[in-house]
Amino acid sequence: MRNVRWLVAVLTLVGLSFGAAQTALSIATGGTGGVYYPVGGGYAQIIDQYVDGYTATVEATNASVDNVAFISRGESDIALALADTVMAAYQGTGNFGPGGNLPQLDNLRVITVAYTNAVHIITLASSDIESISDLVGKRVSVGAPGSGTEVSANTILNALGITYDQMQVQRLGANETADALRDGAIDAGFWSGGLPTGAVMSLAETHDIRLVPISDEEFATINAADPTLIRFVYPADSYNGIAETPSIGTPNLIVVSSEMSDDLAYAFTKALFENIDVVRNIHPSANETVPEAALASPVPLHTGAIRYLEEIGLTVPDSLKVD
Repeated sequence: MRNVRWLVAVLTLVGLSFGAAQTALSIATGGTGGVYYPVGGGYAQIIDQYVDGYTATVEATNASVDNVAFISRGESDIALALADTVMAAYQGTGNFGPGGNLPQLDNLRVITVAYTNAVHIITLASSDIESISDLVGKRVSVGAPGSGTEVSANTILNALGITYDQMQVQRLGANETADALRDGAIDAGFWSGGLPTGAVMSLAETHDIRLVPISDEEFATINAADPTLIRFVYPADSYNGIAETPSIGTPNLIVVSSEMSDDLAYAFTKALFENIDVVRNIHPSANETVPEAALASPVPLHTGAIRYLEEIGLTVPDSLKVD
């Protein structure tokens, strides 16, 4: 009996120690109708199963702008964010730093480029909006407040000489944009997300929609204003009834803080790439999440991520390394 009590006590202590060793990580994503949220859930599964000593929870947020602030302030540990937002925050340009209303966030570091967001400029097929210039005078959602969608929309519109004052602007997330189009409350809406985005897919199943194209001339002007905005062409039937449509793409980055330990960043990077099928089974955008993609980051990589990439034989350029 004494031996049984001793064994129970030992097992209890072991169990308590194991529980105490689990550190909870927060993953900042986006709205539940977008792609960040389910993809972030895949990252959480990988951490729970393959990163010893850690668990993870997924947080629904307003996406990129809020997410980089959460990372910089230590309120989240891992986040998804659009490349143009991350670069502006890191460099202190646009809405960040002296010229904006947000501080520069130079403690941001990148794990990898996850996948490319497609900029959706969505309208109903019955509307008279055939080009971006047709948005003038219309009711237009430019994305949720604090979102990378609004950053991208603002860049695109400004580059083409269109201001918010020339439209009736609303700020809605993916679900709200789809609902507003369905209800006739807006004429068009911007959304930056992976393919397919659930909210847009649901709208296209019940209503005929059109994606507003971006011409080669418009793209050249936009890309000159922000090189992180790249050419993206929607394949035909990306959504029900959609024709092949030229548009804009923005890489999504997995962002952490420079204060994250090298060992944790290394362990997460290794687990992510070696078990990426977990995320691919959730959303096809993760097919783009490969180690080589990290080398296209516009912002320095975390030293733990660099350690893994070099371990598997990749050459990380000096521009992506910082002390």
